[in-house]
This record gives sequence, C-alpha cells and structure tokens, in this order.
Amino acid sequence: MGIKINGMASAWLVLLSILFFNASCSNIPDEKEISSVSPKSYQNETTAALEFCKSNKYNTDYFLLIDLSIHSGLKRLFVYDFKQKAITDRFLVSHGCCNNPWSSTWSKSAATVSNKDGSHCSSIGKYTIGERGYSSWGIHVKYLMHGLDASNGNALRREIVFHSWEEVGDEEIYPKGTPEGWGCPAVSNNTMKLIDQKLKNASSKVLMWVIQ
Repeated sequence: MGIKINGMASAWLVLLSILFFNASCSNIPDEKEISSVSPKSYQNETTAALEFCKSNKYNTDYFLLIDLSIHSGLKRLFVYDFKQKAITDRFLVSHGCCNNPWSSTWSKSAATVSNKDGSHCSSIGKYTIGERGYSSWGIHVKYLMHGLDASNGNALRREIVFHSWEEVGDEEIYPKGTPEGWGCPAVSNNTMKLIDQKLKNASSKVLMWVIQ
C-alpha cells in the first residue's frame, strides 16, 4: 500500500533536499575562484635558480618555471624576472600523456613524470633551453631542451623540445584540461611568439625548470 504525502509534507521534503544539496556542495571551489588564484611565491625555487644561473653563467634576467603540480587547465608556466623578483607572465602549457591516449586530458590534475625513453611522459628537473630550429607544430619554431639532472637526462634522446601547438589555448579553461602530448612542454602559438622573442634576444643561456 502506498504512503500518501500531503502538500505541506511535500514542500518540506523539497526544502530539505535543497538544503542538503547546498551543504554537500559548499566545499567545492568555484571555477572562477580557482582560475584567479595567484601562483605560489616559489621563493626556494627562484633563489636556487638565481644561484644556479650566476654559478653557471646563465641568463640572470629571467628564467622559465613550469609547475606540473598545478591543474593543466590553469596557467602554470611562469616567466620569473630576477631583477623585479616577481612572476611577470603566466601561460598554459601541456604535459605528457604517458599511457593515456595522445591529445587526451585524463591526467589534467595529476601529471605522471618519467625520464624513460618511450614513456611519453614529461620529465622534471632543470633544462638548458638550447638551439632554435624548425618544428612541424604550431608556428614552426622549436627549442631543444638539454636535461641537466638525472630526472631529465634523456630529454634529447627522447626528442623533448619546447614548441607551440594549436591544441593549447591562451586562456585558462579549468575544470577542463590542456590536451596532452608526448612529453614536450607545448604552449599556444601566441605564447610561443612572445617567448620566442625573449629567447632570441637573450644574451646567454636561459634556464627552464620543471617542478612538481
């Protein structure tokens, strides 16, 4: 036998459902709130980077920092100006898909890293941004990446390069992710145009540091 619910009881049930839903979602960050979060200070990294650049006669005007612990739909490639002691630019950048399908976004919130040849993963560590050359992707510009640490020493062998890719946008797209490639830090065409000018005008080698 069914249970009859009068109009007043039905209204209370609806109200309780709404209150429960709001309570359960109260801890979910707002998309706009997350996308507008300022980057960390990276004081330890920037201090270490400046020491490295001074000791090894690298460019002491700026360096590039990529933080793979940040969701790929948010800007996580930073240009850090040593003289201003501040991040002056932020951009989207892709990471490697690893065992996931190429151009997917399955690991958008948790990038896996590896230095293994054929892994299709990104590698953390310090890199020298090397020779400028032709790329089949984006604006047809690439920079070789010379891995300086045990965690990225296979970069050249793996053909890990810095290039642009049409799949990477200019603006943050969280909670969506940036499409994943085969381990290269790929940026938008507009981003590469800006960074390319900086790299071409650099008076000495530029450091890129990928962290997680």
